[in-house]
Amino acid sequence: MSKRIINTEGVEIATEAFGDPSHEPILLIMGAMASMLWWPEEFCQKLAAQGRYVIRYDNRDTGLSTFYEPGSPPYTKDDMAEDAMRVLDAYGIERAHLVGMSLGGEIAQIAALAHPARVRTLTLISSTPVGVDTSTLPQTSDTYMEHAAAGESIDWADNAQVIDFIVKDTRMIAGTAHPYDKVRARKLVEHDVKRASNFVSATNHFMLKSGQAWEGKLGQLAAPLLVIHGTVDPIFPIEHGELLAQTVDGAELVRLEGGGHEIHPEDWDVIISAIEVRTSE
Repeated sequence: MSKRIINTEGVEIATEAFGDPSHEPILLIMGAMASMLWWPEEFCQKLAAQGRYVIRYDNRDTGLSTFYEPGSPPYTKDDMAEDAMRVLDAYGIERAHLVGMSLGGEIAQIAALAHPARVRTLTLISSTPVGVDTSTLPQTSDTYMEHAAAGESIDWADNAQVIDFIVKDTRMIAGTAHPYDKVRARKLVEHDVKRASNFVSATNHFMLKSGQAWEGKLGQLAAPLLVIHGTVDPIFPIEHGELLAQTVDGAELVRLEGGGHEIHPEDWDVIISAIEVRTSE
């Protein structure tokens, strides 16, 4: 594994790469409030072992990347899509396979629409369509929304409270197919919170908007699309993944039975195998 801090146009982005740079490049884009650590190192190594050059990075306001005061992010989802391109630029990569999780999937969609010549394939995990009316689809569960609302009473300057809340969050978004590992979850959350330059800034992700330019454009996606979605996802129910696949001609949908809004270790083999096949095209 190699590490690099990219500084471009006043934005610093922390990155890590796995595997042989001569192999097919895959850029991993994580979701809201989650640093690159949520693409576990072992997952990245397993993916790299399939003959891929794997890059993960901290989005703005997470990990070691540039952060802003909570409550007023001076950037949009479109800017975050440009960040993905900046990472590729810094690594000298003209075209890559993009893999996005949740908000990272939205960012990946925007990047693929804005820069079709630079995206070979697109894999979206536990995400939702960009520029498509999803108001008639099932939305985030009431149970999760109640949990999220409790975050307003958290003292975000108190790491102990924050860690307890985020660990509970991992339980709330977990699926039913596999046992929940609280010890593993706490270890990840503690590392993420303590590593971050300013963890509370990650809450800015919930205020982000994307430009109107992408409304109705998803069907024009040029990159071959793979959708991976848990059937009991409480954040973006499975119908969001189904609509993604229905909107793009030739898209493939892999359902993770009993899967939640997560990349569970017991699903790694299925996820990595599907990505390996898609990125071989």
